[in-house]
Amino acid sequence: MQRRLFLSSLAALPFVAGTAHAAGFTAIDITGSSIGPDYQLFYGDGKPAALRDFKGKVVMLFFGFTQCPDVCPTALARAVEIKRLLGADGDKLQVVFVTVDPERDTAPLLAEYTRAFDPTFVAVRGNLEHTAKAAKDFKIFYRKVPSGSSYTMDHTALTYVFDTSGKIRLAMKHEETAQQCADDIRKLLNPKKDTGFLKGLFQ
Repeated sequence: MQRRLFLSSLAALPFVAGTAHAAGFTAIDITGSSIGPDYQLFYGDGKPAALRDFKGKVVMLFFGFTQCPDVCPTALARAVEIKRLLGADGDKLQVVFVTVDPERDTAPLLAEYTRAFDPTFVAVRGNLEHTAKAAKDFKIFYRKVPSGSSYTMDHTALTYVFDTSGKIRLAMKHEETAQQCADDIRKLLNPKKDTGFLKGLFQ
């Protein structure tokens, strides 16, 4: 189920085939996309949360829930490894986890969950209405699925990446390795500049 939803979410993304490799990224290059561009949710202390709070850093944004059995912990564990691979640049990376299950994911639970992976990771949440709007704006599919006496959640398994100016740039697929992701983030942190020769041609 997770696999099917993941593939359908990729098909919905507005990107041009081949763009990713043309730009040198392993992830899907969605630069200029209208996805987002921001959310109106809340930090654990109740203060308003927005992506613009992290300008100056590369942001990895992932939607999930704390009782997720595999996709979410795998994505967050990968983020830990990405940060390690970035070395000194790891401090320029901010991971943000948005819950799609606000009914069970309380602020204290989210804080404990993300802190178990890395103390710098941030979790944000809203009520059901806020969550639905954020998911819609970011083209994230999710739904509650009955499971015994409780329920689980199906959801899109993409990680969005925003550059240091707060613009959306990449959609990382769940199967990409930490090394591939880290290499892509390094490209965002250290973009290639046009040479003087190229500038002269287009002036």
